[in-house]
Amino acid sequence: MNWRSERIWIEFIRGSRKISNFCWAFILFLGSLGFLLVGTSSYLGRDLIALFPSQQIIFFPQGIVMSFYGIAGLFISSYLWCTILWNVGSGYDRFDRKEEIVSIFRWGFPGKNRRIFLRFLMKDIQSIRIEVKEGIYARRVLYMEIRGQGAIPLTRTDQNLTPREIEQKAAELAYFLRVPIEVF
Repeated sequence: MNWRSERIWIEFIRGSRKISNFCWAFILFLGSLGFLLVGTSSYLGRDLIALFPSQQIIFFPQGIVMSFYGIAGLFISSYLWCTILWNVGSGYDRFDRKEEIVSIFRWGFPGKNRRIFLRFLMKDIQSIRIEVKEGIYARRVLYMEIRGQGAIPLTRTDQNLTPREIEQKAAELAYFLRVPIEVF
């Protein structure tokens, strides 16, 4: 969802709350819970999961390894659920021609720097840069080049835009900001 007028362009950035993240966190949670239950049932000598009789898996070394993988998976799953809950990476880009200011806001992890807020003057924007890397892991990222500050990414690296979409987005933004486009 974006909003544009002659003087202001606001682009909302989607964070970690995506269907794919929910699916991966849920699948990882269930799998790691299964590993932990199988490892625990081999230690107790009782069947906690009906599909795996505890007599088939001896505690040392299979049960210990499965318990370790289960615990590690639960930690990773908890991390994914936290990033979804906190919606890490979400925010907005605001380009204001009236005030000549560009504002970039993102939510980060909880703590001192949870709110990431960057503000630049429009006169400091050198160009809009498109970085394209083709191949098995194709990557197309849109950057804003700032004098003395370097490049600020405007699209997520996991956002799979087609070459046409990223070119169109770059052209519209460059036209709005009245800056050139660079392609790398």
